[in-house]
Amino acid sequence: MENLDEEKKENPVELLQRYRRDRCVLLNFILSGSLVKKVVMPPGAISLDDVDLDQVSVDHVLNCAKKGGMLELSEAIREYHDSTLFPHMNNAGSMDEFFLVTNSEACGSPPRRPPPPVPAVAPSTILRSLSPSQSFQSEEVDELPSVAESTSFNSKQVQELTVDDIDDFDDDLEEIDSHTYSRRVLNDAADLVLLLPSLGTGITDDDIRETAYEILLAAAGASGGLIVPSKDKKKEKKSRLMSKLRSSKNENAATISQQSHGLVGILETMRVQMEIPEGMDIRTRKGLLNAMVGKGGKRMDSLLIPLELLCCISRSEFSDKKSYIKWQKRQLNMLEEGLVNHAVVGFGESGRKASELRVLLAKIEESESLPPSTGELQRTECLRSLREISSTLAERPARGDLTGEVCHFVDGYYINVKLYEKLLLSVFDVLDEGKLTEEVEEIMELLKSTWRILGITETIHHTCYAWVLFRQFVITGEQGLLQHAIDQLNRIPLKEQRGSQERSHLKSLLSRVETDKGVLELTFLQSFLVPIQKWADKRLGDYHQNFTEGSMMEKTLTAAMVIRRLLLEEPDMAMHSLQVTDSEQVESYVSSSIKYAFARIVQDVDAMTDATHEHPLALLAEQTKKLLKKDFVIYMPILSQRHRTAAAFSALLLHKLCGVKLKPFLDAVEHLTEDVVSVFPAADSFEQYVIEVITSSCKDGSAEANCKKLNMYKIETISGTLVLRWVNAQLGRVLNWVERAIQQERWIPVSPQQRHGSSIVEVYRIVEETVDQFFALKVPMRFGELHSLFRGIDNAFQVYSKHIVEKLASKDDIVPPLPILTRYSKEIGIKAFVKKEFRDSMRDSLKDPRLSEVRKSTDINVLETPTLCIQLNTLYYAISHLSKLEDSIWERWTRRIHHGKLNGQNSKNPAQRDSFDGSRKDINAAISRICEFTGTKTIFWDLREAFIENLYRPSVSQSRLEVLVDPLDTVLNQLCDVIVEPLRDRVVTGFLQASLDGLLRVLLDGGPSRLFLPSDAKLMEEDLEVLKEFFISGGDGLPRGVVENQVARVRQVIMLHGCETRELIDDLKSASEMEMHGGGSKLGADTKTLLRVLCHRSDSEASQFLKKQFKIPKSSSVP
Repeated sequence: MENLDEEKKENPVELLQRYRRDRCVLLNFILSGSLVKKVVMPPGAISLDDVDLDQVSVDHVLNCAKKGGMLELSEAIREYHDSTLFPHMNNAGSMDEFFLVTNSEACGSPPRRPPPPVPAVAPSTILRSLSPSQSFQSEEVDELPSVAESTSFNSKQVQELTVDDIDDFDDDLEEIDSHTYSRRVLNDAADLVLLLPSLGTGITDDDIRETAYEILLAAAGASGGLIVPSKDKKKEKKSRLMSKLRSSKNENAATISQQSHGLVGILETMRVQMEIPEGMDIRTRKGLLNAMVGKGGKRMDSLLIPLELLCCISRSEFSDKKSYIKWQKRQLNMLEEGLVNHAVVGFGESGRKASELRVLLAKIEESESLPPSTGELQRTECLRSLREISSTLAERPARGDLTGEVCHFVDGYYINVKLYEKLLLSVFDVLDEGKLTEEVEEIMELLKSTWRILGITETIHHTCYAWVLFRQFVITGEQGLLQHAIDQLNRIPLKEQRGSQERSHLKSLLSRVETDKGVLELTFLQSFLVPIQKWADKRLGDYHQNFTEGSMMEKTLTAAMVIRRLLLEEPDMAMHSLQVTDSEQVESYVSSSIKYAFARIVQDVDAMTDATHEHPLALLAEQTKKLLKKDFVIYMPILSQRHRTAAAFSALLLHKLCGVKLKPFLDAVEHLTEDVVSVFPAADSFEQYVIEVITSSCKDGSAEANCKKLNMYKIETISGTLVLRWVNAQLGRVLNWVERAIQQERWIPVSPQQRHGSSIVEVYRIVEETVDQFFALKVPMRFGELHSLFRGIDNAFQVYSKHIVEKLASKDDIVPPLPILTRYSKEIGIKAFVKKEFRDSMRDSLKDPRLSEVRKSTDINVLETPTLCIQLNTLYYAISHLSKLEDSIWERWTRRIHHGKLNGQNSKNPAQRDSFDGSRKDINAAISRICEFTGTKTIFWDLREAFIENLYRPSVSQSRLEVLVDPLDTVLNQLCDVIVEPLRDRVVTGFLQASLDGLLRVLLDGGPSRLFLPSDAKLMEEDLEVLKEFFISGGDGLPRGVVENQVARVRQVIMLHGCETRELIDDLKSASEMEMHGGGSKLGADTKTLLRVLCHRSDSEASQFLKKQFKIPKSSSVP
């Protein structure tokens, strides 16, 4: 619709014709209204219908309306012709401006001699004839005898007519020098022209229109409906056009409906629709009625109408000679075209008569230049001879009719269908050319009466009517006309539906047309339907440009397919189009339109690049995707009705066209540049949408086959390689930052609230920056690239935790070596056999030069407890934020997948929560190790003297555990002040384990100076309870269950210390035998524990047993 409007706007000829029409309408309105006091008709004119308003000066009319004076139309016509002699002036220029008639550049230098005097210019013939002040000279009278006889321009008998008096006159005269304007000039549809031979006599559209109306009157006369309106009835009539101009359309509809009743009414409607002046109408009616005089029993529609009108209408019935000559020329041309130039059958013996006819026609035309008496005599004789010859030619049985039964004044069908086309044009509303008039059914019924004269059949009628409707649709853009045209095309019967006589008749209707490809011989249907098909094919071949919405395209496609079906029955067309199916035709539309649209996109991209500063290929992919979306949403629902996979075909073609532009760029890419980041996402998004279109449009299972036809861009593969290179480079940078951060760490809390080191904050910053950069890459990615990122980050945190643990001192460095086992010194018996364990222990003790008594803190690098707590806090920060980082990465990846539909991957990947398992394990192991190290360091290093060296020395009663509660509480408070709450229990648990390990060290490896009695077990149990309650802390400390589980192993040892010596010895003996057979002791202890309990027993029996069985030395013999 928009395209048609644009064509109309851009067509200067159409604009000129429309301006001309509007000018005439406005002038008619002014002259018919009350704006002008009086209107004086020019000589020879009775009403405004006899005046050519195109030759009336608007300025003169407006000046008269302003002054309120009388308007003489002859003066307005003279002023118009005077103004045409000079260029148009806007009356706003300088007085020094002038116009040159000649081309100044082609004339050379100006003349040097003075100009000759200005000669007296004789007024033109037109100006003389229109001037009211100048009378005819004698020579002028000779030239225009008819005008001289009728009236003198200087005559005082000229009547002054008012607007109210105009309708009282009988409009029996034509306008002067009439150039009747056809409202339906089809200049905006220049590419929609019938394929019919051109007329050699120069007949115009107005000539054909006027002749068509004469044929209509003859056909009506055959039905007895031809009458000449009387003057009384004429006074009651109103011009239909003026009625519409003076009233609204709705009000006028009822008036017209009342007026247009019967044959008389519909003929009046047709006259107005065809823009025939009333004077011409009455003259033609009188001529046809006079022609029937003396022809009793003969039908009016069997007359040779142009010849009869030439004989029955005299020169005196015209207002001037020029109008008569023009009318006569039209009738002569019609006879020549119909009887000679476009005859259906050859002349044969009548060939001589055809030459004579041309001579007679020339003589009749020549008679107008002769003196009146001579000319009239020659005209009369020529008309008599013309009747004899033309009747013979007209009565040839060209269509199988009996000679004399029907007089075909036009033998060939070229003129016939053009005349019928003009008749059909009367179905359109005068004021709204995009609508059919309300009397369309009555008009159609009346036009059937012309079929006998013009040789119209049902097929010819529907074809011509479809042509007229379609062409009017092209002009106006009114979709309703297109639907009417489709209805008419559907009514055209197929070949087997036509009768044998009609098939024979249509077969004979051939035309030879000269084209760029040479002379073509076309059938009737081809002459009318091929232009429509070409027009439709041209529009459908670029439907993206020509159709902004689907309804008009759907109707145009329907028309094209109906015409294609009709033309396939034509012999030549069937031969050329035999192999082309409807689906293939639709493919050709899609292919052509897609290529045109893509070419426009390529041109637009060049201009858009400068404005948007984006890469041309990225813009190309984006715009191509938009084109495919528009194609899929608007056009494909229509095309898919005739081609199921049209959408897939469109997508495949666009993918191929875009791929041709993208391939050089894709082949040359080596690094992840800004251009790659710009082009790849757009290209991949377009390709994914292509696949989506193919999948959704192919419901018959052909989606997979069509997808295989795609020559994939492989953007994901290329992009994956580039992204992996980038990720590896970035991860190397991350590791360097981790190393740097850990080296610069001083283990000082970031703030009182953030009790972790600054290095982990820096590590997370660089990791998150890398992650942001990763997701900022809008290029297509696979899961492999994400997995590589996860592995790199996981490795970075593993390296970080490893660096922290590496700086811890060894446990062997802070735990003093075990002392040598000894026995109670009062015993003297020593067993000859010494066990291997005893020997090994003795050997290790002798080899180790480091004794607990001489150890100093300067020998090893032991971190302070607050430093260890900050490290724990830092590791906890790392592992707690790791989950947040992991969730963020997966969330962003999931959004990316859903947005881009990358490979259709499932966002819930099985490895989603295991991405940082390696770093989690290493960090947790590091936390456990530091917690254990912190407790061990506190007991065995910080409190070694009070705990390891002095507890229960020299006896249990003299050195109880209660003295250690305050130092333990001080250390524990220190820990809890620095450590973060989530790690408190883990650190305290490590402290508890170290305390119990220290207590077990005192009870089992306390050295020669520690000796216990069974009675000491009760005190030890009390001390153990004190230690247990200290860590439970009334419910504020560790859970009771946890503490009980940890204390159980110490309670077992204390229970052994409470046993009698003999019981311990017997159990040790039985345990030694049972361990050889896989059993255990009765007291539930192993032999090592039982042996160490006996070594610390202050008892002679135990000493003797150890001496005798294990050769353990006395306490006094060990240094």
